Amino acid sequence: MLIGVGLGPGDPELLTLKAVNTLKKSSKVYVPGRLAAELVEPYADPEILEFPMLKDYDVLNDVWKQNAEIVAEDARDDLVSFGLIGDPNFFSTFSHLERVLNRLYPEVETDTIPGISSITAFASRTRTPVYSSFEVNDGSDIDSKVVLKAKKPREIMGEMRKEGFNDFAFAQRLFMDNEVVIKDVDKIPEKGNYFSIMYGRKSNQVNNNE
Repeated sequence: MLIGVGLGPGDPELLTLKAVNTLKKSSKVYVPGRLAAELVEPYADPEILEFPMLKDYDVLNDVWKQNAEIVAEDARDDLVSFGLIGDPNFFSTFSHLERVLNRLYPEVETDTIPGISSITAFASRTRTPVYSSFEVNDGSDIDSKVVLKAKKPREIMGEMRKEGFNDFAFAQRLFMDNEVVIKDVDKIPEKGNYFSIMYGRKSNQVNNNE
């Protein structure tokens, strides 16, 4: 099994207990660079995998395939971690690695442990609390939307379809008792609550990068 472990924004005191425990239990820990390696070193002996900062998808796909092969060899039978700065699901090297791994080595199970991302770290460090809807943009086309407090998830999904979103997920009480995670559109309920989240993605844009 391969677990993407969020290491937070760089402060060693901002790793979660779950991240630390997972690093300790892993038979091997891979990281994408020196800063991540330094955060891992108190708990495990990290191995750096090279991920060049390029926009050439042909070259990047070759790198992802090579690294996926390395990781898959260890993760088939043992618990392996991939530690990275921030959160493994937001603008993350791990997301690309996981996508290629799932395609080429479907027998390898994957999961993630969230970490403090640059988005929440920025709000804390600059003392800029966010009270209402906001947009995070890295300059690429917007292909995902997250709606918090999704009390009418099916109604929200209908509105999102009009905006071109066609891949959905619903979640409620994440990491709490009675957690709900639904990716089957037909099973998404009419009603949610304060702890409900509705997610939509324009999946055709993602596929263009694969």
